[in-house]
Amino acid sequence: MIDIRYSPEVAEARAAGAAIVALESTIITHGMPWPDNVETARAVEAAIREEGAIPATIAVLDGALHVGLTDAELDKLGRAEGVAKLSRADLAACLATGGTGATTVAATMIAAHAAGIRVFATGGIGGVHRGAEESFDISADLLELATTPVTVVAAGAKAILDLPKTLEVLETHGVPVIAFGQNAFPAFWSRDSGLRAPLRMDVPDQIARAADMRAALGLSGGQLIANPIPEDAEITGDVIGPIVDAALAEAAARHVQGKDVTPFLLDHIFHATQGRSLVANIALVLNNARLGARIAQAMVRTPL
Repeated sequence: MIDIRYSPEVAEARAAGAAIVALESTIITHGMPWPDNVETARAVEAAIREEGAIPATIAVLDGALHVGLTDAELDKLGRAEGVAKLSRADLAACLATGGTGATTVAATMIAAHAAGIRVFATGGIGGVHRGAEESFDISADLLELATTPVTVVAAGAKAILDLPKTLEVLETHGVPVIAFGQNAFPAFWSRDSGLRAPLRMDVPDQIARAADMRAALGLSGGQLIANPIPEDAEITGDVIGPIVDAALAEAAARHVQGKDVTPFLLDHIFHATQGRSLVANIALVLNNARLGARIAQAMVRTPL
């Protein structure tokens, strides 16, 4: 049996059948320094509560899977060093060995599904890395979306990735990619990647019904809701594009590989934009959290 420990707030919400939104924890341990990481995590949780849902930040603490963190647990995680970054491949090992780890998109989806949570809000999903035809570097997030029935709200895929190939892999695995309120597929910091999204929906109730219909049809996997960053926080493609290219070139020159690639690139971009990328990142996560809460409420109104 999996040792799932629910925070008092999440346990109460589960008992009441209230809307719950899962949140990942790598943004806390690998995305920002203390105390910005915890302050941002609390702001995201507050945004979900303001929309009438309950946040459930997910992490592994001392070998137990926590769904929802208390203030003390959030502080402890935010200050911790050497925290593992958990995906599908290493989640079980961390639990089995009594470790502490932060969940990526894939691991958060697994934990959310185990806890009966149908909606997860994050920043951006992983995907096919540039040069993957040689490196075979493809995020486990994509196959998780094809496997685990959780609706993931993100600002598209991270702009450091090969977005056309990412969409192709999602299409191959039958994952619905639904742009919210526009036809363009967003590119994390930018509202328009230059690619058209396969699907578009404009209201949370449509997204909730689509998830229900997939379940009724017996289709595996979840759906990706591509929610564009707010206009006032956007960094347009013509500005961020050359910075991303320079970051990728630096990573290649330093032979950065595997799980180290994304944090290296994001750090490089943060300094190149003088912190503007982090401001945009926080804005889009808050925006996704609010939409996730509205979708979760729609699912509660029309349950399976």
